[in-house]
Amino acid sequence: MFGALRARLGYLVARRLFHWAWLVKQPPAWRWLEGQFARMANLGNTQAQSFYGHILLFRGQGLGARNEGRRLLSLAAQSGDAKAAYQLGVLSLTGDTQHSADAQQAIDWWTLAANAGHPAAAHRLAELYRAGAPGVAANAALAEHFAALPSHSG
Repeated sequence: MFGALRARLGYLVARRLFHWAWLVKQPPAWRWLEGQFARMANLGNTQAQSFYGHILLFRGQGLGARNEGRRLLSLAAQSGDAKAAYQLGVLSLTGDTQHSADAQQAIDWWTLAANAGHPAAAHRLAELYRAGAPGVAANAALAEHFAALPSHSG
């Protein structure tokens, strides 16, 4: 119990300090911040999984960090985090050196994000269904459905 409380407090402090650019540029401080993010993500906190997953994806060093970021984003998305699901859709559609582009997987992630209120996911789905993609036929009805979703974030 004390460990979880300590992790939560460390995470909250680290999230505040993360906005101090000069501090983030200091390697020892960055290692401490990263440790706090990782600890909370490993405890199953969806917000921490999404936040740290994005950090690893965009700032992490090497494929191991990128893969861990993708894994954390997947856990967060499966727990209902719309931002994580949206990012996984982007990754799925573009592909990378380890994963082929997969429009159907992008649709799956973006549908999850759009249903959770992510407006950019709904917009991307509408575009994808208007134009079609490899393995995905154009579908005007689905394009209109996603275009008509309310533009709110959640």
